[in-house]
Amino acid sequence: MKILTVGGGAREHAAVEALARANAEIFAVMKNSNPGIAKRAKDVLLASEDDIDKICDFAINNFVEYAFIGPEAPLSSGVVDALEHIGIKCASPTKDAARIETSKTFMRNLVDKYRIDGNLGYKSFDNEAEAIEYVKTVPYKVAIKPVGLTGGKGVKVQGDQLTNLDETIAYIKEIFEGNVGGGKVIIEEKAEGEEFTQMVFTNGDEIYPMPLVQDHKRAYEGDLGPNTGGMGSYSDANHLLPFVTEEDRQKSIEIVRAIVKALASEGCTYRGTMYGQFMLTKDGPKIIEINARFGDPEAMNVLTTLQTDFSEIIKWMAGGKLKDKDVKFANKATVCKYVVPRGYGVKSEAGHTISIDLDSIANTGSVAYFGNVDKNGGKLVTGTSRSIGIVGVGDTLEEAERNCEAGLCYVKCDAIAVRHDIGTAALIQKRIDHMKQIRGQ
Repeated sequence: MKILTVGGGAREHAAVEALARANAEIFAVMKNSNPGIAKRAKDVLLASEDDIDKICDFAINNFVEYAFIGPEAPLSSGVVDALEHIGIKCASPTKDAARIETSKTFMRNLVDKYRIDGNLGYKSFDNEAEAIEYVKTVPYKVAIKPVGLTGGKGVKVQGDQLTNLDETIAYIKEIFEGNVGGGKVIIEEKAEGEEFTQMVFTNGDEIYPMPLVQDHKRAYEGDLGPNTGGMGSYSDANHLLPFVTEEDRQKSIEIVRAIVKALASEGCTYRGTMYGQFMLTKDGPKIIEINARFGDPEAMNVLTTLQTDFSEIIKWMAGGKLKDKDVKFANKATVCKYVVPRGYGVKSEAGHTISIDLDSIANTGSVAYFGNVDKNGGKLVTGTSRSIGIVGVGDTLEEAERNCEAGLCYVKCDAIAVRHDIGTAALIQKRIDHMKQIRGQ
């Protein structure tokens, strides 16, 4: 099966490795020369990931049958629509269906219209003065979000990044004046609890849930510092999380299922992976965001343990049939920690030589996925975003975290950072205790 992949990050490398295990013939488009993807691909096109003409020509010239798009930017540009127009089946959403991520207002309005559980109080604004007046009178703490895409870094929350009303107003002004995420703002009710990620595969009708994952956005240990695209994540062997019950999980799955059904009713059938980011509150799961692709880093957790042929899943999502009638993941725990350039989250120090001993990492019970790295004079150098994801695998979270740390020892660079506390017993216990406090237990 000839499959086109678009994207050059660790999320896409994890997808490519899963396809390689399924013996797919891979043709990759990426803006950076990701060595992990290049090693597995039969041919590579280095180009902008939203250059629709070049992507379509590359697909046609290689007689590609299916396509899988990793990042959100090409989805918002309509690359799936263009590929389907030339007869290539896609396991990713069209531009209209991807609005579930590319417009936070569209998502909230859809959930409200179809009376889907888990919505939060919200109001959208395309006028700065009206947004500021509203935030002065709203009766609860809020999250301030640009309506459009910001690479997972645009959210600021009162009582967290925003310590008072003046800072909240200043951020609203920054969004409008800087045209951040399209220069429109959505003001949402702040949800109190613990975040978790429920991703699914869907063909627009049925869904197959993936194991639950918890991401860590803050740059520094102890959940301090600026928000980032994600510093790491973990998943447990039972596919739950230590603070999430099976009932909580089923509620989140039903919310995602209802959103897929609502999109079909709106005439924009959603096919591909869907990412549900939830806050587990005292009243159950509440929707934080819905994304139109795999989470990053969460993709590395789930794809590492995926047992079902990923090429068959892609074929099914694109409108075909699934051979085994089920999607299976190993009962293994995983802990992913990102190696990032020093200063990531504020101002990254790019261009530093980085080395990685893949054979030694494999011997630690870990897997390495290349992210925003490139080649310069035969050497691997860091970019401005996350460099390498190391995923430790084990029968327990303790074993997986220990294996991840062992794997990290074989990544060498003078200008990198890692959140070593991700997946540790102490930080997980902090999450458990917080959830007990929220639920009054």
